[in-house]
Amino acid sequence: MARGNRPSKKRPPSVAAVNQRPLPWGTIAAIVVIVGLAAVFIGYPLIQRGQNAQWTPSEDNRDPSLAIPGIVTQEYPGGQHVLGDQQVAYTHSPPFGGAHDGVWAACNGVVYPNPVRSENLVHSLEHGAVWIAYNPDQVSGEAVSSLRERVEGQPYTVMSPYPGLDSPISLQSWGHQLKVGSADDERIEQFLRSLRVNRFTHPEVGASCDATGPQGFDQDNPPPFRPAPPQPAVDRQTVFPENEGANPGPQPDQGLPGQ
Repeated sequence: MARGNRPSKKRPPSVAAVNQRPLPWGTIAAIVVIVGLAAVFIGYPLIQRGQNAQWTPSEDNRDPSLAIPGIVTQEYPGGQHVLGDQQVAYTHSPPFGGAHDGVWAACNGVVYPNPVRSENLVHSLEHGAVWIAYNPDQVSGEAVSSLRERVEGQPYTVMSPYPGLDSPISLQSWGHQLKVGSADDERIEQFLRSLRVNRFTHPEVGASCDATGPQGFDQDNPPPFRPAPPQPAVDRQTVFPENEGANPGPQPDQGLPGQ
């Protein structure tokens, strides 16, 4: 007897098969990207803030620059002045303290295109400025532009070429010096943050960095650079030792604004 065709029984789909859905990989990827960006935008400023705090002077950390590799420091007496036709036999090149001209070089974000007399710039350091000097034979183009961006419009900051400099770039504040080989060196920013207008490291806190005008220091026509005379040239009339000035009568910075 022929068997009749029996209708086949369909198996009910398994619960796992019914509930399984394709993972929304696009959504997951978007969430991962958003979380990553949030971590960058939130975390990076916090890291930067912590790094900046490391180089910010405070009562507990009066001279953060002492942690900068390569920093050179020396103690200098303040207030030792010479006249405009006198020189100082500095022992460091560029100088970063000691006797200086009675009139400071304008130093509120000024970039001098030509070398400037050191005796005036050292007085700027006494007022809390940072002086960025560079060797014009070794630094040019984009490197000079990078340094200029750190100076222009910045109070208590000044920049000039320095002939014969024994490194591409040298930074000076009162009693401090750092020589570097590149305008991209991170220590430049560390030096600026640590020492620009650091009230713990320069003698004349609150002193001005403004130009004193043609009768004092003419920013547009500054006294030109002259190499420091050798130590045997010291006669205390035309050339003075590094830590001894002529102190001639009333000082030009007495009674001027910002003093």
